[in-house]
Amino acid sequence: MSDKHYDALPKAHTTYANIVKSLLPIGNNGKISRDELPQATYFVDDLHIDQNNLNDYRKICGFADNGNVPITYFSVLSQALQMNMMVKEPFPFAMLGLVHVDNSVTQYRAIGEIETVAMSVMFDNLRDHAQGQQFDFVTTVKSADEIIWEGTSTYLSRSKKPATSKDKKSTPRPVTVKPSINKEGVHSIFEVPEDIGRRYAFVSGDFNLIHLHPLSARAFGFPKAIAHGMWSKAKCLAMMGELPDACTVEVSFKLPIFLPSEVELITDPLAQLSSTEDTCQFGLFSAKNDKPHLAGVIALRDENK
Repeated sequence: MSDKHYDALPKAHTTYANIVKSLLPIGNNGKISRDELPQATYFVDDLHIDQNNLNDYRKICGFADNGNVPITYFSVLSQALQMNMMVKEPFPFAMLGLVHVDNSVTQYRAIGEIETVAMSVMFDNLRDHAQGQQFDFVTTVKSADEIIWEGTSTYLSRSKKPATSKDKKSTPRPVTVKPSINKEGVHSIFEVPEDIGRRYAFVSGDFNLIHLHPLSARAFGFPKAIAHGMWSKAKCLAMMGELPDACTVEVSFKLPIFLPSEVELITDPLAQLSSTEDTCQFGLFSAKNDKPHLAGVIALRDENK
């Protein structure tokens, strides 16, 4: 077990210096087995929210400034630990070009923006996929000994040879056909600008080349730069208004949003979430041809977990 404790989140400039070093043709990267993930957990024992970064995140995603941390924000903060884990541990895949395919976050109560919390990130659940291999990053946020937030981000490492075993991942209920519009939910058509990938990268610290420019995206098989999946998830949730204090939000990222694009958000009404048996589905579609970009579901959680 290779655990590491930080006093604060690693800075972007030190993280990307390590990323550049990992790209150099030295070391034993070619000898790392793709049959297992590093047994490592990285911690930030006393995490203080950077108010300027939080405010920038709210603005680019559309969240209200209500004194609480947006439900998707810890997914963003955990990426600094994730990137360090991928370059400092014997990680079996090329970091640049990884595709974010699924994300699940659970918040057990409202979390104040001035709270000091502890965050941990670990690898989990390596499995085969028809286009390569998938794995998870699992993030846990605690206040004292209480788990207040959990998240799982699933990534795909594409390879030329398809995997032979079946994909074992679980996904939210897919939204593959655009539903009829419910007047009590949200229906909105909006523009996703060409520079959103670069702007979000400076807020989130995720400078994956597939998001930044058409030329860099083409190196990884995309005709244009694509929007960050976590930006599209956050944007949808921000447009839906105030979420329950305790809930789980799962999404599957479907077809990429090529930049620029016009997209359409359609949701169930949040008001229908009256018990832990109820769910609220939402989907983000191409406004041009109705093809799905994102399929999501929100479910209430028991605050007395």
